[in-house]
Amino acid sequence: MAPRYVPVSDTEVIATNFARRNSGGTTAVIQLVPEQAKTLKIAVLGQLLTDKVPRLRLRLRDLPALWRRPKARPFRIYHCRRNNEMIFGMILRDVLRMPIRLIFNSAAQRDHKPATKWMIRRMDAVIATSRESGSYLKVPHTVVMHGTDIERFHPPVSPEDDFAAAGLPGKYCVGCTGRIRHQKGTDLFVDAMIALLPRHPNWTAVITGQITSDNTAFADELKQRIRAAGLSERIVFLGEVPDIARWYRRMHLFVAPSRNEGFGLTPLEAMASQTPVVASTAGSYRAMIREGVNGSIFPAGDLEALTARLEPYFADPDMAARHGDAALDVVRADFSLAAEASGIREVYYALWASAAPGLAK
Repeated sequence: MAPRYVPVSDTEVIATNFARRNSGGTTAVIQLVPEQAKTLKIAVLGQLLTDKVPRLRLRLRDLPALWRRPKARPFRIYHCRRNNEMIFGMILRDVLRMPIRLIFNSAAQRDHKPATKWMIRRMDAVIATSRESGSYLKVPHTVVMHGTDIERFHPPVSPEDDFAAAGLPGKYCVGCTGRIRHQKGTDLFVDAMIALLPRHPNWTAVITGQITSDNTAFADELKQRIRAAGLSERIVFLGEVPDIARWYRRMHLFVAPSRNEGFGLTPLEAMASQTPVVASTAGSYRAMIREGVNGSIFPAGDLEALTARLEPYFADPDMAARHGDAALDVVRADFSLAAEASGIREVYYALWASAAPGLAK
């Protein structure tokens, strides 16, 4: 399927993705914008997008259209998630004087740098992806939690979704996804597996994700630990897999061991695949996990606590299955893309209505 480009004149919302590599922010845009496009004239300006995402091609000859207001709207909304995107938006609004209003989406759970704070204060509206990220903002904001694509991430439906189809040893699979690095806690996952797998021979661990050049030594050291423990066939680095959704379906337990995180979408993707989650206290994981219902939470960075939370699932795979059923119920009830799109749409309409009080939704 070829990319679908939307003319500037047919947009009322411009979302941005100026990322140089895939990240949680990119994933959020890729998943969310097609859902938003069901009810809004929205397109993405940026890169690293899939063909399902409506795109905006902004060439020199397209710029004059940005000085014209969209039909039925007092201005366009420019929705950004990064500093470089805020800078570009302020140039359009404040330097080129285009009829545009800026919304910043904040997922970071840390004190922002002075330059970022300065730019955030100049946004027309701010959205936080959680109460935790909102607590670091010094401006009025609306909390809209991320959702996940429950059509792409779904429970097993075919034999290829069974772990047996992977051709790896063992009967049960525990997995960890994301870039291989210290921040993501990959080493905590590996060390917990080295402690647990010898006691639970029916389980195999898989690790998916990119190893960047600056983390090659980190990954090599983890692989050496695994070899020294004699577990190279049962703790497997898969690299970047073509279909991560299928691997979520093959897992009987998912682990999100991050030391720090923005929001953290991977537990929701696993939950939508009917897989329970053991996660750290980083990111927004605590909002997703009901302790003892659809998973468990451990203090970020605490290997002993992670190992203790995992062992009951290894000892009782039936409990993992029950918690997987509950995980699916939780994500469908509270973390759908439709709910996220609806919450963001309310922010858009409030901003439009502030300039045109009679604006109908």
